[in-house]
Amino acid sequence: MSFLPSLPKKTNLSDVIKTFPQAWEPMMDFHDVVLRGDSPLSIAQRELIAAYVSGLNNCHFCLNAHTVYAEDFGIGEDVIGPLLSNPDSAPVDEAMRPILAYVRKLTLEPGNITEADVQAILDAGWSDQAVADANKSAALFNFMNRVILGMGVDDFDDFYGRRLAAVRKKPMEERVSANETALNTQHYRNYGKQLGIIKD
Repeated sequence: MSFLPSLPKKTNLSDVIKTFPQAWEPMMDFHDVVLRGDSPLSIAQRELIAAYVSGLNNCHFCLNAHTVYAEDFGIGEDVIGPLLSNPDSAPVDEAMRPILAYVRKLTLEPGNITEADVQAILDAGWSDQAVADANKSAALFNFMNRVILGMGVDDFDDFYGRRLAAVRKKPMEERVSANETALNTQHYRNYGKQLGIIKD
């Protein structure tokens, strides 16, 4: 439910962006670089971070949206829920565990991050760049979650439930291959153009 009279009662993120468009163009570009740019982390892994951080923050709009994206790029349907309820036993790739532990701590207790948290990622075989990209992904969604929660954006459970059901009908091979075909695309900038806040 919207917190502002200038927004619809059932507010979508698009309503917030169109009503208050200042600064959203560079933010769309930042989304594209962080989530779709070149990285040691696949698009699926970055979308998993987005959904996980959003779940930790109880931001159900972003959790819903980025669960759809994560599964659309090949994350299994029984991953995000278990990850939020019991991260130690969730069925995730072992190499992702220290990254997910890092983004969890960065979200819930950022002042307690230590060199050891980062070293655990490096010890799992990831590069410095992977750490930086995980950091940016977590930071982006801590930011977005606060925009959405602070403006009263609706969860849109029904809408994203239908989208998730459609994604789950797609062959897994097709979903995984999208990690390459969607790399370096302007998904979010194009969204800004659809909303009319980006003109070129």
